[in-house]
Amino acid sequence: MKATLSELAALVNGRLLGEPSQQITEVAPIHAAKESSISFLSNVNKTSLLQGISVGALIVPNDFHSDEFPQINLIKVDHVLDAFGKIASFFRPPRLNIVQGISPLANIDASASLGKNVQIASGVSIGKDVVLGDHCVLYPGVVILDGSVVGDSTILFPNVVLYENTIIGKNCLLHANCVIGAYGFGYDSSNGTHQLSAQLGCVEIEDEVEIGACSTVDRGTYGTTKIGYGTKIDNHVMIAHNCQIGRYNLICASVGIAGSTTTGDYVVMAGRVGIRDHIHIGSGAVLGAMAGIMANVPEKARVVGIPATPEKEQMKKQVALSKLPEMRREMKSMQAAIAKLSNKIESESP
Repeated sequence: MKATLSELAALVNGRLLGEPSQQITEVAPIHAAKESSISFLSNVNKTSLLQGISVGALIVPNDFHSDEFPQINLIKVDHVLDAFGKIASFFRPPRLNIVQGISPLANIDASASLGKNVQIASGVSIGKDVVLGDHCVLYPGVVILDGSVVGDSTILFPNVVLYENTIIGKNCLLHANCVIGAYGFGYDSSNGTHQLSAQLGCVEIEDEVEIGACSTVDRGTYGTTKIGYGTKIDNHVMIAHNCQIGRYNLICASVGIAGSTTTGDYVVMAGRVGIRDHIHIGSGAVLGAMAGIMANVPEKARVVGIPATPEKEQMKKQVALSKLPEMRREMKSMQAAIAKLSNKIESESP
C-alpha cells in the first residue's frame, strides 16, 4: 500500500503543508518513523519528540506552529487521532469479516431468533430462545446460553460466553474470552461449609459498551448487574454481582470491583484499582492506579493510594515519606547530642 500526501490529506479533509507528491508507504509511531512513514503529534506541547526524527509526514492539530519545523511535511486537522486512525486503516485494513452468513458447523437451537445479515462462524453455540439482532458478528467458539438477547451490530470475538438470560445492547464489542453472567462469588458459610447462594439474576449491558479480553461480569443474586451506556472496559477486569456501573465509565486493566458497588457517569478507574463491596463512586471521579477504595468517593474527586485518599493529600504523604531517611539521620544526631549534653550535666552536678 502506498499513497501521496495529497491523497492522504484529502482522505482526512486536512490542510497539507509540504510536498504533495511525497510517497507514504506505512504508518508508524514517531520514535520508529522513517522517510516513508506518516506519524502524528496530538499534543503541541510535546514538540521535543520531533528533534532529530526522520519522518515522511506528521498529522498535527490546527494550532501547531509549523514555522518551527519547516523541514517536516504536515497535515493539519481538527482531530488528530481520528485522522490518524483513518490513515492507519487505509494502510492496514481491518479484517473483521469471518464468514458470509451462517456456518453449517454452528450449533443453533431451533427456537433461536436470528436477525438480518448476521455472521455466525463455525463452532458457535446458540441456546434456546436466544434473540440475535441484525448485523451481529459471532466469531468461532462463542457460546450464548438460553434466553439471552444480543442487540443489533454487536460483535462477539472468539470464545465469548454469555450465560443464560444475559442482555447485550446494540453496537457492543466483546473481546475474546470475556464471560458475561457467571455466578457471583457469594456463599452461605453458617453451617461450617460454603454453600453457593442464589444466582437467579442476570446481566444487562447497555448500547455502545466495549469489554476487553478475559474480563468478567457476574450475574445479580436476584436482580440485575448493569453496565451503563457507552462504558469502556479494558482487559482482565472483574465486576462482581449486583454492581450498577454508570454511563461512559472508563475502567482500565485489572480493576476489581466487589459486589453491589455503584458508580455515577464518566468515572475513570486506572489500572489495578480495587473497590470493596457496597461502595458508591460519584460521577466524574478519577481513581488513580492501584487505588484501594474503602469508602464512598464524592463526585469529581481524584483519589490515589491504599487506602485511597484525595490526590493532593496523598502527594503530601509521599513527599513526607521520601524525607524519612533524612529525618531518621537527624533524629539519631539529635539523640546523640541530647545524650552528650545529659552526660555533661550529670558530670558537672555537685
